[in-house]
Amino acid sequence: MPGFHEVRFPLRLSLSTSGGPERRTDIVNLTNGRESRNRRWRGARRSYDAGSGVRSIDDLYEVAAFFEARSGALYGFRFRDPFDDKSCPPGESVSAMDQLLGTGDGTRTDFQLLKTYADAGGGVERVIAKPVAGTVVVSVAGSLAPPWDFACDPATGVVVFSTPPAAGAAVRAGFVFDVPVRFATDRIDISLQSFKAGRIPSIPLIEITP
Repeated sequence: MPGFHEVRFPLRLSLSTSGGPERRTDIVNLTNGRESRNRRWRGARRSYDAGSGVRSIDDLYEVAAFFEARSGALYGFRFRDPFDDKSCPPGESVSAMDQLLGTGDGTRTDFQLLKTYADAGGGVERVIAKPVAGTVVVSVAGSLAPPWDFACDPATGVVVFSTPPAAGAAVRAGFVFDVPVRFATDRIDISLQSFKAGRIPSIPLIEITP
């Protein structure tokens, strides 16, 4: 990904983040009283505000230094979404059976990490491009794949097998992941409240589409 630094926003500051997914839907009211709805974006785009996590002088300095190192909004970076950062629900442990990546055909070796959000009414797939290195586990046809049989690029989320999965074999994976984001502003306002405390009212972040 051009203009991207493979570094993570300070983890302890992301835990107090607010935000989440946003979608764009065009809604037209028809003359018969009904609605016509059209999805403008194929997937959601997440936005966050990490300002509430900043409390101490050390926090202020760390955020300011991180902001400067990214040249404001110029370079993207990794961000841990405290609400959604695993292939499984928050209270569960990552498993190699968590997410379906595809089905083998005997020749295909590359599989993109995906996370599916679904219920009885429908579902959507989300491309996971920034897995956390060392957290990816994979299964083929229900059996755990040995770590020497595949590699996952933490910069793209692509799993590459040394031996192509057999035709009809379900390829699944579990993982921890970050969200690729950038600062949504070129300015951060820092307020010093006391000798050892301060705040940054808003640190807006916006997801970068892989």
